[in-house]
Amino acid sequence: MEEFNDFTVEAEESNFDLKAELYKYLAHWKWIIFGLIIGVVFAYLYNRYTIPKYNTQATMIIVDDEKKNAMNATPSGGGAIFSLEDDGIQNHIEKLKSKQLVESVVDELDHNVSYFIEGNVITVEAYRSSPVLIKFITNDSVVNTISRDFVVTPTSETSFRLEDESLEYNADHKIGEIIDLSGLKFVILPKSSKEQDSFGKTRSINIVMEPVRDVAAEYISKLQITQKGQAKDILSLSLVQNTPEKSQDFLSKLMERFNEEGVKNNQEVAENTTKFIQDRLEMITTELDSVEVNIADFKRDNRIMDVSSGASEFQSKFSTAEQEIFNLETQLELLTSVEELLRSQGEYELLPEIGINKGGVSGLVASYNSLVVERNVYLEGGTEKNPIVKTLSEQLDGLRNNLFENIQSTRNSLNIQLRELSKRENVAQGQFSAFPGLEKGMRNIERQQQIKEQLYLFLLQRREEAAISSAATAAVARIIDQPYTNNDPVDPAPWLILTVGFLIGLIIPILIIFVKNFLDTKVHHKGDLNTLLKHVPFLAELPRIKAEDVDIIQLNDRSPLAESFRILRTNLAYLVQNKDKTRGDVIFVTSTIKGEGKTFVSYNLSRTLASSSKKVLLIGADIRNPKLHRYTQNTIGAKEKGLSDFLYDYDVNSADVISSTNDGDIPVDVILSGPIPPNPAELLMNDRLEFLIEESKVKYNYIIVDTAPAMIVTDTLLISQLADYTLYVTRADYTEKALLDFPKDLKKQGKLNGLAVILNDIDYSKFSYGAQYGYSYGYGYGYGEENVSRWGRIKKRISNSS
Repeated sequence: MEEFNDFTVEAEESNFDLKAELYKYLAHWKWIIFGLIIGVVFAYLYNRYTIPKYNTQATMIIVDDEKKNAMNATPSGGGAIFSLEDDGIQNHIEKLKSKQLVESVVDELDHNVSYFIEGNVITVEAYRSSPVLIKFITNDSVVNTISRDFVVTPTSETSFRLEDESLEYNADHKIGEIIDLSGLKFVILPKSSKEQDSFGKTRSINIVMEPVRDVAAEYISKLQITQKGQAKDILSLSLVQNTPEKSQDFLSKLMERFNEEGVKNNQEVAENTTKFIQDRLEMITTELDSVEVNIADFKRDNRIMDVSSGASEFQSKFSTAEQEIFNLETQLELLTSVEELLRSQGEYELLPEIGINKGGVSGLVASYNSLVVERNVYLEGGTEKNPIVKTLSEQLDGLRNNLFENIQSTRNSLNIQLRELSKRENVAQGQFSAFPGLEKGMRNIERQQQIKEQLYLFLLQRREEAAISSAATAAVARIIDQPYTNNDPVDPAPWLILTVGFLIGLIIPILIIFVKNFLDTKVHHKGDLNTLLKHVPFLAELPRIKAEDVDIIQLNDRSPLAESFRILRTNLAYLVQNKDKTRGDVIFVTSTIKGEGKTFVSYNLSRTLASSSKKVLLIGADIRNPKLHRYTQNTIGAKEKGLSDFLYDYDVNSADVISSTNDGDIPVDVILSGPIPPNPAELLMNDRLEFLIEESKVKYNYIIVDTAPAMIVTDTLLISQLADYTLYVTRADYTEKALLDFPKDLKKQGKLNGLAVILNDIDYSKFSYGAQYGYSYGYGYGYGEENVSRWGRIKKRISNSS
């Protein structure tokens, strides 16, 4: 006899079956296809009805401050009078994105007013194609701060209906009529059109007004500026919007206004410098005239015309000292002029660069002018309460004090040098004691004349340079590429959206199926028994019985249920083929919990075995919860004695409890469970059941014992050693997968003899995955049925459905 007790697996293998997993999802292929269709349809509708966004770009190059000014054509280069430190490319970027500049562009282009034409599905902005225009009578300062949304619906060629939901306003007006809507006065005018009577046929126009500040903030957030070129002096401006024409106009006007303000700032600096030089020239002219009068008076009073011939030797000795004194006094004069200007001018005005490098005066003046220009830029877009303006004012005050201190310290230094040179002059003068004092007085007067003349010529040159700079100030930047828009939209990307829609339509149903399978803890098919079947042999699958079908097999029955039990009988024959033919086989039928169909299997298995001319005894050993009588109540009358009586009463013999049945000409002897005893476990532990089975082995080929569930009560395990084979019933869509470890453990512990598994109640309509898992055996075709072609089956299906 071949035993199955050693059915084990040496090495643990992977339980994952890719093909089975794929068929879990392919079984729901209709839902997956439906999800794909829905995803693609939604993606198509999104592409169809989403207003595309286009990328508009423009390129400009920042002109170097040292090369763009016409003052560089002058001999001195023009940089000595007034020069600004290079703001840097980043400063220009900040200026391009400044609120003041962007707000001025929005206000000039009227981008705070938008026109939308309502379509059947979406509303599209009509930037240049709006059939109507709104002309405001109210002051711009009020219009630029108002937020309104109203609808103009033409009712005829000369009238329209105006609606404003926020104000609950709805009235008819004539074209050109002045409308006063909560303090906002305006006129609606039609745009000129080539078609006659076109205004009355126009759809509703939605006019949206937004505050200029809000529109500017939106533009600033969308505006992207990047640096290009090896010197990083090329700026690429890009803007992504639904209306490319609107973006092009904005970028064009933004670059134009940026250049205008840059030129304006440079011209303002040049004009201030020219004014300062002109004032100094007038003062120097007066002083020079005074010196020349003094020379004439000196010569007239002393009756001399030229004293230089008598002082040639003195001049040669003192030429070096006098030149140094001249330079020092010139610088002192310039320092005095700057100090007087600094004290006399108003707060935070530009200072001229006078070219005094000593003491760092020129550097402080340049820094002071740079901060003044930066402060003026911020004042154009704000007030003096602006934190940045306050910070710049504090820095200017500090620089002003530093200038006074540096001028004073520089003057002191120059005076010290001057005194030293005077000492040297006095020493030399002692050597010329005989030289008349006339020469000294004359030279002092001539020195003053030379200083004034040099300063006068110096200022004349600077005035001409400043005038040239003011008249020929170059642009801050040059436009390389005018704004242009790419033909392909950046959003939405049609193929990307379709791909995403396809993937989402595929992923969502698969994800739902995955979650459903993940949360599913029930056994559904043979594949779910893999962990158990590595240790226990599998005998058969039993199909699900419909409500209108009979759950008891009959003689010559060709139903799927009968076929499955014949397969069970065949497999069972292989299991017991080497058994001693003189004694019957004892087969226990059990399960993990109640409701898995062990009684159903026991009864139909006994009838299947009996239909093959075998003598079969069916014993209802589940004396706690007997169910066998439900199948035999029409063939067995109400008996007073059953298995529990036999176990309890030693006077009762086997003939008293065995009932012979012949339902459907299938003879089966049955022992019902009998009355439910108070102590079932104790009754099963006595030797009466073993005596009954041993006695029956001689009379019957098979003794089928319907036992209690093995996990719930201990009854089955108490008598398990009496069985030659144990059929363990599991039920599809009912048995928990976690419970499969229980029979596996019983097998390993040797508590159940000849253990084999049966899967009951399989719904074959859910599966189509091959014979490996027994999902489709083709029940119903039978051995004698006519073979029908595929076309014939299709025609039959159509006729049945109609």
